[in-house]
Amino acid sequence: MPRAQVREKTAHSISGGIALLLGLIGLAAGIALLAVAAGSASTTVKGALVPAGIVVILAAFTAMRGLNMVAPGEARVVQLFGRYRGTIRADGLRWVNPLTTRRRISTRVRNNETPVLKVNDAYGNPIELAAVVVWKVRDTARATFEVDDFLEFVTTQTEAAVRHIAIEYPYDAHERDDLSLRGNAGEITEKLVAELSARVEAAGVQIVESRFTHLAYAPEIASAMLQRQQAGAVVAARREIVDGAVGMVEAALRRLRQEDIVSLDEERQAAMVSNLLVVLCGDRAAQPIVNTGTLYQ
Repeated sequence: MPRAQVREKTAHSISGGIALLLGLIGLAAGIALLAVAAGSASTTVKGALVPAGIVVILAAFTAMRGLNMVAPGEARVVQLFGRYRGTIRADGLRWVNPLTTRRRISTRVRNNETPVLKVNDAYGNPIELAAVVVWKVRDTARATFEVDDFLEFVTTQTEAAVRHIAIEYPYDAHERDDLSLRGNAGEITEKLVAELSARVEAAGVQIVESRFTHLAYAPEIASAMLQRQQAGAVVAARREIVDGAVGMVEAALRRLRQEDIVSLDEERQAAMVSNLLVVLCGDRAAQPIVNTGTLYQ
C-alpha cells in the first residue's frame, strides 16, 4: 500500500462551556442594545445602537456555530477551507473555529462479517468459508483523506485477504506437520490478522481480531471428501488396533517364556502370533476351536 500522506494530530479547541457562556452573553448584549435603541427617542442613538446590536447578535450566533458535542467513542475531523487542522477526540462540549467544517468519525470497535466465499484451497478443492473481523479506526486523518470510503475499503480488503489465505493453505493437510484451515485455525487466523493489518494500514484502521465463522467443503465434493475423512479415520483406528495387538502378543510371548508355561518352537510361535493377531485385529468375534489332540495335530 502507498505511504500515508497525512497523519492524525490534535485540533486546537477550548472548553465548550466557556464558549457557550460567552455566546449567551453576546446574545444578551445584542438584545439589550436593541432594547435600548427601541426605547430611545433619539434618531442618532437608534442609528448607532441598532446596527451594533445586530452585529453583536450575528457575531454571537456565528461564534456558537463552533460548538461541538463529542460523544465517547467518537471524533471530529476538523478542516479549514479544505485543509486538515486536526482531530478532536476529547468527549464533551468543545469549541473550535466556527469557519471550520467538522466530520464525525466513529472510533468504536466494529464487526465486519464476510459473506460465504467459494474458493479453491491449496490442493485445488473447492471450499466455502466466511470470517468475521473486529476492527476500529486508529487514525481518523487517514480514514478520512487516504481512502474514499474507509468502510467499503475495509470490507473489500477483508474479502481479498480471506480469499488469499484460503488459496494458500489446504482444507485438510495430508501431512501432519503441514498447516490446514481446519486443523490449524488459530495459526491461520493469526496470519489473516497480519495480512489484514498490512492491507488496511493505509486507511488508519486497526485489526483487533479475526475468526472463521464458516468452513466447509463445497457441496459438489462434500460427499466424496466425507468418504475420504471416514477412510482416514478407519485407517487411523486400524493403526491403533495393530499397535495394541502387537504389544499384547509380545507381552504374551514374554510371559510364557518367563513363567515357563509351555515351550514353543519358532514355527509354533509364528502360528500363535498369527492366531492372536487375527483374533485381536478382526472385526468379528473369534470362533474358538477346541484341540483334543496335541499342539502339532
